[in-house]
Amino acid sequence: MTVDLHNHTTRCNHAEGSIDDYIEKAIAEKIDIFGFSDHAPMDFDPRYRMGFEEMQAYEEDVKTARRKYAGQIDIRLGYEVDYLPGHMDARVLHADVDYLIGSVHFIDKWGFDNPEFIGKYEGADIDGIWQDYFDLVEAMAKEAKFDIVGHLDLIKVFKYVPKTDVRLIAENAMDAIKKADMVIEINAAGYRKPIGEPYPSRQLLEMAYERDIPITFGSDAHAPEQVGFKKEEIRAFAKSVGYTKAAHFKGRDRELSLF
Repeated sequence: MTVDLHNHTTRCNHAEGSIDDYIEKAIAEKIDIFGFSDHAPMDFDPRYRMGFEEMQAYEEDVKTARRKYAGQIDIRLGYEVDYLPGHMDARVLHADVDYLIGSVHFIDKWGFDNPEFIGKYEGADIDGIWQDYFDLVEAMAKEAKFDIVGHLDLIKVFKYVPKTDVRLIAENAMDAIKKADMVIEINAAGYRKPIGEPYPSRQLLEMAYERDIPITFGSDAHAPEQVGFKKEEIRAFAKSVGYTKAAHFKGRDRELSLF
């Protein structure tokens, strides 16, 4: 079973290609379960997400595609939701979808993974930034509103890495993820970024395995050609740590399948 739950559409304003283009690439890649989880609307950073008025159309587009491609591929519907205290909306959190990915893209409203704002790293306390990031991941898990942790160590995107052992920085967050019964995705997008490796790192994936935290997979595609990118590598990576099953969701209910 090949699972890929993290993919975008043009409604986020920074992706390209039609829903059909993504699905046809997924079929060509022999992906069995393919999920759209576009950036959910919120009242902050509107340039990089759909508006609230687009939610219904987005959901209907994916459901229409599910019917169209039935028998060829299993299409799932989700949102990638930014964890930003004070800006999350009940319309998203209670949407009738298969799953919600919770992601941290902001530290005190600083979009740390956006190249436009990379200058803030220069001269900064990198260990402190990493701790702030994982404190937010911990807080997100404790909210118990999401099914999947998106790109767990996204903070490494530009290769600003801490001197402190990442396992110490992330320990509380990992414990909170376990307590919340969340899934961690192995996200291939890191291969396309300066860090040049998947999210999460081997150290963090080993921590997840030790805690019996389930995993899933995501291309995090923002263009059709990115669907299935490095899928064999991330599956081999997961197996090398000890994982044999991937999580997927239907109506917020989780299933595990051998991959």
